[in-house]
Amino acid sequence: MSMMPSAHVDTFTRDHLPPADTWPALEFTLPELQYPERLNAAAVLIDDAVEQYGADRPALWTPDGAVWTYGQLQTRSNQVAQVLTEDLGVVPGNRVLLRGPNNPWIVAAWLGVLKAGAVVVTTMPMLRSAEVSTLIQLTKPLVAISDHRFRDELAVAAGDDVTVLTYGAGKGFDDDGDLVSRCGHKSGKFTAVDTSADDVALLGPTSGTTGVPKVTMHFHRDILANADTFARYILQPTADDVFAGSPPLAFTFGLGGLVVFPLRFGASSLLTEKAGPVELAEHASKAGATILFTAPTAYRAILKEKRGDLLRGLRIAVSAGEHLSKETWEAVHEATGLRLVNGIGATEMLHVFISAAGDDIRPGTTGRVVPGFRATILDNDGNELGPGAMGRLAVIGPTGCRYLDDPRQANYVVRGWNVTGDTFSMDADGYFTYQARSDNMIVSSGYNIGAPEVEAAIDQHPDVMENAVIGIPDEERGSIVCAFVVLREGVTGDAAKRKEIQDFVKQTIAPYKYPRDVRFVAELPRNPSGKLQHFKLRDRLLTEDAAGNASGTEQLTHAGQSQA
Repeated sequence: MSMMPSAHVDTFTRDHLPPADTWPALEFTLPELQYPERLNAAAVLIDDAVEQYGADRPALWTPDGAVWTYGQLQTRSNQVAQVLTEDLGVVPGNRVLLRGPNNPWIVAAWLGVLKAGAVVVTTMPMLRSAEVSTLIQLTKPLVAISDHRFRDELAVAAGDDVTVLTYGAGKGFDDDGDLVSRCGHKSGKFTAVDTSADDVALLGPTSGTTGVPKVTMHFHRDILANADTFARYILQPTADDVFAGSPPLAFTFGLGGLVVFPLRFGASSLLTEKAGPVELAEHASKAGATILFTAPTAYRAILKEKRGDLLRGLRIAVSAGEHLSKETWEAVHEATGLRLVNGIGATEMLHVFISAAGDDIRPGTTGRVVPGFRATILDNDGNELGPGAMGRLAVIGPTGCRYLDDPRQANYVVRGWNVTGDTFSMDADGYFTYQARSDNMIVSSGYNIGAPEVEAAIDQHPDVMENAVIGIPDEERGSIVCAFVVLREGVTGDAAKRKEIQDFVKQTIAPYKYPRDVRFVAELPRNPSGKLQHFKLRDRLLTEDAAGNASGTEQLTHAGQSQA
């Protein structure tokens, strides 16, 4: 596959792209997708926006009323680029890891890294040191930029090999360890590196259904393609729109909806670091938000609290991250008049590729392919199926799966198609309807949780002999993590032990991944070759619950969760 001359001095990402013959097909069928060969996504998103819309236009809001204009965001992102290149020796192609909640400085850092020609590595702030260490080993960053509140576990993972800069601590102007202090010494003038459109700009880790994250690789042109397909054709934003939402910027769903989309169209974005569904809706209503991104879980929670009035000022409400049922769609419509925009995307594709808006919406379906993409249903042998048949959802468009040096590339790309791991059906009119996940991913409150990763964490508990994790339906969260645990001999499986295991998992991996349902069993079902049979646990659970047996579930909540 022919690629353009790279601007990267550090060629790590280009050297570790998957073999060309394992790439998906890429198609650029829309006029908006005809990008120039030399392209820096950050220069387009902030420099071109300042030129087109003016430096005084609001870009980023926070719930306390603070605002960053486009000009201020441009200056601060330039200062970040200066700190990286002038102070820390970052060269094009180096990786820079970001760790922080949704706030303006993480956006400035993201843009600054791209302007410097470096590659952003996005990470969830809730990840524990062992999880961050794995990502550092995979992506080999030179620098890590972190909100000061999330520094400690990052510092443990970074060791002596990664320079850590924090922001937000409010320390002195001459504090060399603080990004904001360093930026204060810089002019704010920086010319973005003349990167190639197909230079890697972003490394986005997946949730790791096999316990080890896959790292997706995205080019500069890919970042703009999300805005020029789903946002442009489905959301149709204007410069007067105010975006808001719950997804973290470390998720490509949040990055698109709260950074790329608004900047691409001269709009602004409300960034909330941490808020429950009703609090998010309150902030959005107060800020005059017109476009909201969150999961079905959140919409249900807002209605449950009888606060649908907070959503009535929206022009568009987007639901993604988990399955949107017809019942939830109808309840939101009845309470607010809003027609929820459903959609499915993937980290591998960067954002939503099947959706519908307005009169094109058919409640209960996910929608049709977004302009710029095409999709189909495949059987297990990779053959296309006709209308009405259930099979694997597959898609082709301007973005596609490229894993960083990972043999699992061959599992995701089949005959040029990106195969998402979801079971869907398609009707004669081209509307796609979700059926189930076809892998070990559990989607809970919009978070993707890899069952094997949770199993590995539980196994580390000294009283656990073995365990198996599945997702089970939950009215509020869509699904929750359920663990079947075999304890070592002599240990009692009671409520205290259950909570002990749950707390242990929260300390081992990101807290939102912990098992809300823990069931102690004498043994786990296995086939003759010893392979664990998760499907038998699902069948067993259905049988038990149908019979009315007590599950012993402890429904716990914790402060680390950003959604209901």
